[in-house]
Amino acid sequence: MTHWITVACFAALLISGAEIVISHPRFYLGEVGNVNTKPLFAIPIPSSRDTVPTGYSYVMPDQNGWSRALHFQSAWLLVLAGLVYGIVGLWTGHFRRNLVPERGERNWRAHWERAAKYLRRAPPDASEARRYNVLQRTTYLVVIFVLFPLMIWTGLAMSPAFTATVPESVILLGGRQTARTLHFFLSWALLLFVLVHFTMVAISGFRSRMRAMITGRLGTGEER
Repeated sequence: MTHWITVACFAALLISGAEIVISHPRFYLGEVGNVNTKPLFAIPIPSSRDTVPTGYSYVMPDQNGWSRALHFQSAWLLVLAGLVYGIVGLWTGHFRRNLVPERGERNWRAHWERAAKYLRRAPPDASEARRYNVLQRTTYLVVIFVLFPLMIWTGLAMSPAFTATVPESVILLGGRQTARTLHFFLSWALLLFVLVHFTMVAISGFRSRMRAMITGRLGTGEER
């Protein structure tokens, strides 16, 4: 359930986040950033606000209202799903048992050997039908315990209400505009993960993997 709630929330966050970026497709470092500030970089697209210099002679439709509301609501639903997943994962030992690499795999050589198998398109080992390989384990740990917490942190650091209460949250990041820029790059990292994740599911057998993710079970033929 938490997996599919996360899928729905991520899609909503991606769409609404793109609309928010269109309202000001310029990124800065530090605390302050506006049309009078030299940006760190700018996305070469028209803006939905005529006050933002983009080099285009027209503006996009302004969707900033509903996109911010959807972004805020989806983010908190995702945080709630993540908390449930995290609590259950710790309580049941899921993280320790299924995600932490095994003792003999905690080295670069094990990761490279599994990556080489992917590059050669070698068939997966029989054991991988019911367990994650070392690359999957490491990737999921990074996504769950690094990328998602950083997304939440940088998102909260852009909220004036939150930073007024916890000013250290934005100070440690180097400013509200730095938090926004980091949030943008983290979004791309998560999108890349999703694309690779979907591709690997498709390569491994889309119908059988989707059935397993929905029902929690593999067929006897697939186990063999």
